[in-house]
Amino acid sequence: MSNRLKLTPGTLDLAALRSIYFGMSTELDRASKVDVDRAAETVQKIAAGEEAVYGINTGFGKLAQARISKADLSKLQENLVVSHAAGVGDPLSAPIVRLTIVLKIASLCQGASGVRWEVIERLHALLDQDCLPLVPAQGSVGACGDLAPLAHVTAGMIGVGEVFLKGERMAASDALAQLDMDPLRLEAKEGLALLNGTQVSTALALAGLFEIERVFQAALITGALSVDAALGSDVPFDARIHELRGHEGQKNVAAALKELIDGSQIRGSHVDCGKVQDPYSLRCQPQVMGAVLDLMRHAATTLVVEANGVTDNPLVFADTGEVLSGGNFHAEPVAFAADQLALAVAEIGALSERRIAMLTDGTISGLPAFLSANPGLNSGFMLAHVTAAALASENKQRATPASVDSLPTSANQEDHVSMATHGARRLLEMAANSARIVAIEWLAAAQGIHFHRPLVSSAPLEKVRDLLRTRITPMNEDRFLAPDIAAAEALVRSGAMQAEANACLTSVEL
Repeated sequence: MSNRLKLTPGTLDLAALRSIYFGMSTELDRASKVDVDRAAETVQKIAAGEEAVYGINTGFGKLAQARISKADLSKLQENLVVSHAAGVGDPLSAPIVRLTIVLKIASLCQGASGVRWEVIERLHALLDQDCLPLVPAQGSVGACGDLAPLAHVTAGMIGVGEVFLKGERMAASDALAQLDMDPLRLEAKEGLALLNGTQVSTALALAGLFEIERVFQAALITGALSVDAALGSDVPFDARIHELRGHEGQKNVAAALKELIDGSQIRGSHVDCGKVQDPYSLRCQPQVMGAVLDLMRHAATTLVVEANGVTDNPLVFADTGEVLSGGNFHAEPVAFAADQLALAVAEIGALSERRIAMLTDGTISGLPAFLSANPGLNSGFMLAHVTAAALASENKQRATPASVDSLPTSANQEDHVSMATHGARRLLEMAANSARIVAIEWLAAAQGIHFHRPLVSSAPLEKVRDLLRTRITPMNEDRFLAPDIAAAEALVRSGAMQAEANACLTSVEL
């Protein structure tokens, strides 16, 4: 039985996209070859004729009125690739490039782009051989598609530029020679079909979503742990409260928090205490994190649709022999989804930072100042909180919407663009920032729980605390703290921490 995911056009769901991002191999669905071949034949007939059709025998963008001779049609496509491979900046990571290529394959396999099956096979062969084009991260404005980064993807296929072959950076021509592959010769429309599209923006946004998903789950766990550390109440998570408001995400988060805390001896020890209400950072977790979950789910729906769509231009309709020019390359839906995710991940970190502030303030939490058994001689978590505050503030600045910006390009032919690509690219750094904040909260909350011993928390929260303690001991006196934060962050970002309480998180799945 194959452990590869078959790339059947139009069937990529969120679980499939997540598995591809985290490394699952794929295989082509050869049933799609019929539609691909029909569209390619349509393009070839037009290329052999006399009618001027955009993208097949004309120039591009502002130069669309220029007619290209039949003898130059292949050269036209090669020129398009090399001239548009104008990206700058650090290379995109291997998981992003892999996902980008899979999304491009899924789009081409719909049979509306006019490329030969050979082109799709070559793209997939590069994946199988772990030969990934070097794709600079910067240079796309999110319309007319992700032209520059996709040009770098295509350049590797024709033996131009650089690639990473099994992780080693080298000239694309050398890599193809090692793989005993000839550079691909592009035919009519193929360069344009490969360059046009939103696959880079979508891959970046999906990657951001999957990383934010892990941080979100971790923040629910640390949020519950902070409730116990601060002797907070689970009454605000009562389902009846959230049913009256009605937001699905809010109800789901409340259920998860209730389940995470259920059975805690610490909670049982102060049921009849005199405290009336907890700070908002504890009490309003369902309302804030529920709104975050709703945003994430909406963005996920948009991105799944985009991942299964055809976003190059023009599009080939083989049943009628028509080639229609439109604007599916405009990445506005992806830009909006990325902006929503930026808001979501900024709020995850912002709420977690507030809980760290609360835990380290003994006048609110009732815990020793800065979570130190001997404050004064020891500073405890004083500067760990400052780090969390710095990261939260950085994320707030990055959360400014990218989609409200636009600069005309291509001599004003492309006069409104989405800015989806960098809007999506920032999500990975924002997710990393929030993961570090949540890691600091995990350390702080576990330290708070330590002061309540011999009482224990709930079974799932104790498992989470135990995992942390396999790497990091309680802080009885000041020590070099950066390695502790890094170790906790690694557990958050790998998903290991969330796995310890996975049974409590089913209600908050995307």
